[in-house]
Amino acid sequence: MVRSMYSGVAGMKSNQSRMDVIGNNVANSSTYGFKSSRATFRDVYYQQVRGASAGTSTRGGINPSMIGYGSQLASVDLMMGQSSMTSTGNPLDVCITGEGFFQVMDPDGNIYYTKAGMLDIDPATGALIDSNGNFVLGTSATNGKLDSINPGSNKIIIEVDPVQASVAAVQKEISGKLLTITSTNQNKAANVGFAFTKGTDMPDGQKVMAITDSTSSVINIKLNANETFSSMSELQELINNAITDSYGGAHPGGDFIFTLEPDPFADGSVLTGAQIIETASAEYEGGGVELTGADVAADGVSFLEGFKIAGTGLMFSGEGETKVLVEKQAADDTTTPPTPEGYNVTVTTDTATYKGFINQERAETSSGGNTLLLESGAPNDTITLSYPNATKIDDAVAAGEATIGEATKSVPTKNLGLGKSTFTLEGGTEFTEQGIGNLTGISIGADGTIVGSSAAGLQTLGRIDLATFGNNMGLMQSGNTYFTETANSGAPKLAIAGEDGTGKIKNSALEMSNVDLAQEFSDMIVTQRGFQACSRLITVSDTMLEELINLKR
Repeated sequence: MVRSMYSGVAGMKSNQSRMDVIGNNVANSSTYGFKSSRATFRDVYYQQVRGASAGTSTRGGINPSMIGYGSQLASVDLMMGQSSMTSTGNPLDVCITGEGFFQVMDPDGNIYYTKAGMLDIDPATGALIDSNGNFVLGTSATNGKLDSINPGSNKIIIEVDPVQASVAAVQKEISGKLLTITSTNQNKAANVGFAFTKGTDMPDGQKVMAITDSTSSVINIKLNANETFSSMSELQELINNAITDSYGGAHPGGDFIFTLEPDPFADGSVLTGAQIIETASAEYEGGGVELTGADVAADGVSFLEGFKIAGTGLMFSGEGETKVLVEKQAADDTTTPPTPEGYNVTVTTDTATYKGFINQERAETSSGGNTLLLESGAPNDTITLSYPNATKIDDAVAAGEATIGEATKSVPTKNLGLGKSTFTLEGGTEFTEQGIGNLTGISIGADGTIVGSSAAGLQTLGRIDLATFGNNMGLMQSGNTYFTETANSGAPKLAIAGEDGTGKIKNSALEMSNVDLAQEFSDMIVTQRGFQACSRLITVSDTMLEELINLKR
């Protein structure tokens, strides 16, 4: 009697579990992409009342006698059969007409698999997402072409082609000269500004430096104040090369063409970076100052003849006495930063004092035509000094301070006045950006390829790729109509829809739940009666126990 009672309890538990499975199926009878489950039972274990024995010549065999202890839930199996499709009219609704699962990724990078194809495009990022906001995986496209012919598990980012723009140019008059900047290519990154400055601390031999910032569209062009430029074509080439280097090998808008009318280099002039950038012309048109008088050495040649003022500053005056002081500086690695070997140069006039430094290596390779930029400390006030090679400088150091006499010749100091000017390329250089909202149509092909149409024309936007498993019933349900792989499902195999045994993709349709309500209601009745019968076992066993107890009376 006790055994029958426990059998009834076990049966009630099993039927209750089966009813739970049926309830979940019925609740999801309208859930797109849902796959139903079924519950199966098994008997538990048995108590042997009598063992079995084999028959002999004098008597027959005896079968074993066993009394069972009820049933328990054996398995809850996924029913992965294909369900019917329903048309929705939404081009981003998709279903698979056969084997395969869509791949999705949550924000933590976990990948799930689903039959529910309610898709959308995130307007902020352009990512293809599902109804839960997770990323749909496959293959993206760049410039209208798929990134790979092979199936993938990458986020699909929808990028709409911009409308092509025309080549832009900008003009600005500077100090009586017309500066024109032209972009050779159409490029949405070419809507940039230019700011010209002089570099007083640039390495020797580097004529131009371009400084870019990802947070700004302005390109800073620095011209080495100590270097010389002989033509617009040289200046233009150096600027474009510097811009290319600053962008890591890329170049917004192709090459930029810089032209000046009239051309300041047309008469054969060679201009320093300082002369090009200076914002105003100094009144004194000095340059090429010769040394005379007491500074002439015994051989009749001044040891300072190689020092000549090639460009003057705002406060420089040609009147009165101009002095040059050259001091040797030894290298010292113990300082922070280390002190380099070279020469400190000071030029003193009646109105300002200018200071600079000549690197020893630079002086040793000099043939006498190199230039040095000296600063007075006042804003934008510098002069340019040409200096001889190291041998003559060492002679100057040995002699100490020397006085420059009257200027015996002068050449005009030219400048382009670019120091405070900023030029912005406009006029259609920037492409007309196209966002998701500019799509006039979108469709998803049978192989999962996403095609969109906009003002820029038809464009391939990406491809939805599928995953298959060796054992679909081995997948684990994770909620949100998602499945995850398990050890018994096998690893996913990626495929393009319609290939490798997968079904094709149909858009504007969704796969319905495969729950069969007629079957579920029939199972519900059977389960209810089974539960009822098991409960009756308990009540009958209880009555029998009651009769047993009453024997004492």
